[in-house]
Amino acid sequence: MPYEWHNPIPFALCGMSSQQRFESWRWSHAVYPALALLLAGCATRVPQALTPPLMPRTFSGQLPSEQVWPQSGWWRSFDDPALTELIERAQANNRDLAVAVARVMEAKAQATIERAALFPQISAQAQAIRSSAAQSGQTINGQGYSSGNAFALTFGASYELDLWGLSRANLRAANEMLKSARFAQQTVALMVTANVADTYFNVLALRVRIRIANENITAINGILDTIKLKVSTGKSSRLDLAQEQAQVESVEAQLPVLEEQELEARVSLAVLIGEPPETFDVATRSPTAFNLPVVGPALPSELLIRRPDVAEAEANLAAAHANLDAARAAFLPQIALTGNGGFASATLSALLHGPSFAYDFGANLLQTVFDGGKLVGQKDLVVATERGLIASYQSTVLNAYADAENALGQVSNHSKAESHLAREVDAAHEAFTIAQLQYRQGTTDLLTVLQAQQTLFSAEDQLAQNTLARMQALVHLFEALGGGWVESPNDRTQLAP
Repeated sequence: MPYEWHNPIPFALCGMSSQQRFESWRWSHAVYPALALLLAGCATRVPQALTPPLMPRTFSGQLPSEQVWPQSGWWRSFDDPALTELIERAQANNRDLAVAVARVMEAKAQATIERAALFPQISAQAQAIRSSAAQSGQTINGQGYSSGNAFALTFGASYELDLWGLSRANLRAANEMLKSARFAQQTVALMVTANVADTYFNVLALRVRIRIANENITAINGILDTIKLKVSTGKSSRLDLAQEQAQVESVEAQLPVLEEQELEARVSLAVLIGEPPETFDVATRSPTAFNLPVVGPALPSELLIRRPDVAEAEANLAAAHANLDAARAAFLPQIALTGNGGFASATLSALLHGPSFAYDFGANLLQTVFDGGKLVGQKDLVVATERGLIASYQSTVLNAYADAENALGQVSNHSKAESHLAREVDAAHEAFTIAQLQYRQGTTDLLTVLQAQQTLFSAEDQLAQNTLARMQALVHLFEALGGGWVESPNDRTQLAP
């Protein structure tokens, strides 16, 4: 249960007599463990940010599929060795992923630093001093010296009692941030994998569109030859020739644009896999040759444990709450134990003998009496941070559901559009063939041929773009469903209502 603790210990020890201080020490010696147990019993739980309004009962865009959730290595379902090789190269060489790995290393080192506060700090020091003075007892800068040698070997130890859980709270926060960094790494890995697949399919689709444009130019040139023959024999006017030449130039003007887009896509793909663009190329393969797998999610509540970005937001919230526990514990007095021991002798041979040994130990209690509101401000800061991260976690959850719904809708709708566009291409191709034949026979005019040709080219290009959109929608669906990643039950701090 939440707790608030301000100025819990009396601060008037300085005005006490020795007996009073002893009695106060006896009282604190008995009460502090009790307070520690009390605080442990009131350990605050990470706020539960999941509420029923945030949790849909089902996905509206559910797809019929035997495979409910993606498997790790989902890209292999496309049955394309070139895609698999590119993704493996990206996982090994992508620079954004390397940055994410370094962030995990940083978080791990920070957790190690925070863990060190739970252990005693031990030091050792060895000294050898040779001093010379004209007279015994001569002083230099107020310090007495005498002639001779001095050797010393000392050890020191200090340990801060974590009665109120301050160090443990800091360690808990560091461990949660380590989890957050690991989840962020998984998010980046999933994003990189999806981007490689998207860009790879885009390269292939642009090559298909370039091929369609070249085929269209070839068809136009065939008609142009017919027109030139008719013009030379006086059966057709130069108007038809000019119109067809304009059509050729219009289609050829689109080629450099498509080629530039294909070049930019290849360059982007080279960057994703961490290689120089100059030496990189993609093996050509028709997008229609791929196996197009379909997956569909089960219960929406399961999506939250399959999205690394949701788990990252969850860990950030847990870390902020641990920082809040640490800020509360900072109001309580800090107790440290110290001890020193060692050997000192004027001769090295007698250094480790019993009479040369000396030791001391003690305990320190530190309680802030006045800090100008620093501790209160620090607590208010982490409270505000926690509230912001609650909202951020809820926003991440809503975006995860929206992402999955959009991906399901994209796959379904692009699949429907593709079947209609395929039939349109078949019909347009037949119409263009008939129009060419009739024009050569003189039973139709050039305008009919131009219209049929433009319809066919537009339908083929649109089909190529829709095929790309459908394949990228599948990639988006795999990404939206977590790509086969599952959060460990030991890492969860948020439970579905």
